[in-house]
Amino acid sequence: MVSAVVCRELAGPDALTLQDVPAHAVGQGEIRVAVHAAGLNFPDTLQVAGKYQFIPPLPFSPGMEAAGVISELGPGVTGRHVGERVMLSATHGCYSEEVVAPASEVLPMPQGFSFAQGASFMIAVSTATNALLQRGQLKPGEVLLVHGAAGGVGLAAVEVGKLLGATVIATASSAEKLAICKSRGADHLIDYTREDFKDRVLEITAGAGADVILDTVGGEVFEESMRCIAWYGRILVVGFASGTIPQVKTNRPLLKCFSIIGVRARETLKHKPQEVAIYRAWMLDQANKGHLKPHISNLFPLARFREAMALLESRKAIGRVVLQVRPD
Repeated sequence: MVSAVVCRELAGPDALTLQDVPAHAVGQGEIRVAVHAAGLNFPDTLQVAGKYQFIPPLPFSPGMEAAGVISELGPGVTGRHVGERVMLSATHGCYSEEVVAPASEVLPMPQGFSFAQGASFMIAVSTATNALLQRGQLKPGEVLLVHGAAGGVGLAAVEVGKLLGATVIATASSAEKLAICKSRGADHLIDYTREDFKDRVLEITAGAGADVILDTVGGEVFEESMRCIAWYGRILVVGFASGTIPQVKTNRPLLKCFSIIGVRARETLKHKPQEVAIYRAWMLDQANKGHLKPHISNLFPLARFREAMALLESRKAIGRVVLQVRPD
């Protein structure tokens, strides 16, 4: 038996319980990992409320990424060994003392990473890297606007954008959040609670607009982004943290020849695994060089998962929120 957070009804975090559940068997091509830390992602809160595009059969344990130590290898697994420090992503199941995952989703921990950092690397950095390196084709010298830049994906996008040679404009809701963005390389900072980000972007770019806009927010933020996008620019749709999915009048992309591009890094693994191998190799190389490292604002023990999820839903966290399952 293992201790895990369990969802038995799609009624949000308050309906979740922490209890002992049977351990999963390890099948062909799978790896069992003793979890030391589990990263929280906004889709976790949507999934347990029945609002996400993928809902596992009930009951299930939420959690889409973790880090820990390999405790068992399934038949056919090569290149990994018991006792190895690893990080992984999954569709669910990571708020638990252990998780069984396909070997393809289990990666070696970058040098110098803590388990908490490993547990908050895969999804945010994969999303930012897939978005900017592949989907957005960000080029050196272009201007990148990152919305929600103090969140997990946002901070990763700031770092990735700088590594790709872009001028990065970061938007966030407080001076504290923007200070973290600056520390990660942002060239220009916009507090959207105090000034109109559209006007500031046009001012910064001398009226040209941003070449690439990464949007995790949706709603009015997306609407205004269409007013400060450059000719032949790309708006990368990552999520809708505002809770509002924007409706697009297609005359706008027509008039300025800009593209609206969806980003789903995990789905890319299914459809274009060769591309995933390329961007994962790039981001792991950058992490091992010390250029990519998650910023963790809050660390909670597993038993305080509700408090951790509430903080994530409040959008007050800076960077990543992590559950500590075992000591480092």
